[in-house]
Order: sequence, then C-alpha cells, then structure tokens
Amino acid sequence: MSHQKVRDVMSDAVVRIQSGTPFKEIAHLLLEYDITAVPVVDDDNRPVGVVSEADLLHKMWGRRADDGREHDGMERGEASRPAKARAIDAAGLMTSPALCATGDWSVVDAARAMARHGIKRLLVIDGEGRLTGVVSRSDLLRVFLRQDRAIRTEIVEEVLVKALGEAPSAVHVDVTHGHVVLSGALSSADTVRELEELCRNVDGVVDVEFRPVPQGPPSGGDGGP
Repeated sequence: MSHQKVRDVMSDAVVRIQSGTPFKEIAHLLLEYDITAVPVVDDDNRPVGVVSEADLLHKMWGRRADDGREHDGMERGEASRPAKARAIDAAGLMTSPALCATGDWSVVDAARAMARHGIKRLLVIDGEGRLTGVVSRSDLLRVFLRQDRAIRTEIVEEVLVKALGEAPSAVHVDVTHGHVVLSGALSSADTVRELEELCRNVDGVVDVEFRPVPQGPPSGGDGGP
C-alpha cells in the first residue's frame, strides 16, 4: 500500500522568472497566466525563490508612513515589508530560499510540508536540483477525486489481504463518495482498529466506519423445554 506521488499530481508547465525580472513584468505574468506565484530560477534552472501576489502588494501597502519605522512583517526567509515595497525586480521581491519537494515525495509528505510551513505550493525539483514542476494545494485535492472502485480494490487487496493477512471475504467493503463502510467479524478489537487506521491512510478515503456483524446463537443446545 502506497500513496500517490507528487509527480502524479504536479503541474509540469511552469512559468518561471529570473532574479532580474522587473516588477511590472512579474505582475503581467501573474495576471496573464492566472497564477498567484511564480518561481525564480538561476541560469541552471535551479530555484532560488518565489514571488507571490502578496510580495507584489507590498508595493501598495508595505511602506507605512504612520511612524517612520520598519515594521516587523518578517516572514520565512524574506525581507521586511518596507524593503519589499522598494523592490523593483524579483531579487528584491522574492521569498527565499524556496521550499522544494521531489517527484517521489508522497502526496501526504507534500501536504504535511505545506501545512507545517503555512504555504500553498511546493516547487518540485529533480535529483540535480533543477525545477521540474509545481505542486499546489489544489493538486493534492485531486486525490479525493479517486474513484470509489479503485479505493475498494486497494482496501481489499492491499489492506485486508497483504497487510492484515485476512481473507477477502472476511470483511465486506462498501465505498460511496470516499466514505468506507466495513462490515464483518474480525478476530479482535485490535485488528478492527488497525484495519480502520490503514483504511484511513488510503488515498481518496474521506471517512471509515466499521459495523460488526452480530454473532448468532450457538448451534446445538437443548432446543427448549
């Protein structure tokens, strides 16, 4: 059982600029391509930073005149707001260093990195550090468009059979819009918990519910008075 990789969901058609790209050209590119940020690369196509809409907007509101001092406004690896307000090209505007992933990262790894750093996208690089794509939050959401049939197949084959060593018939698996309903009789409560946890880690799963099958009365007995 394995998660989809970043290379499977990323965009490889990436608009990119260099550190000398002027302010107005960057603004034009963001509007023309309907994007919210653009990577900055060096002459070898290695990322050195990212310029976002927010970076450009420092030109409008970053130069505060209320007290004459430079306000805190410091974000990860970037200059203060007033410095960005004075910037005229990508070198002065960009947030650096750029946070990057590789194509063999799982979508879970990418989501965790974005959440940890509070960012909306990761640049994707190859083994030599060259830019190959961009993965965004919206790209990661494609995981939840996975077909129910594919989710059910993975749960039966990878979770039940390979991971837990159970027979495919041990648990009935029903998947509707990513909601997984499991019903059956497993050997222990620990096995049930492990099954539920493994199912939650399957790409595209929204929720998991286990419904135990009631055990009937033992056969035999005295049959009544």
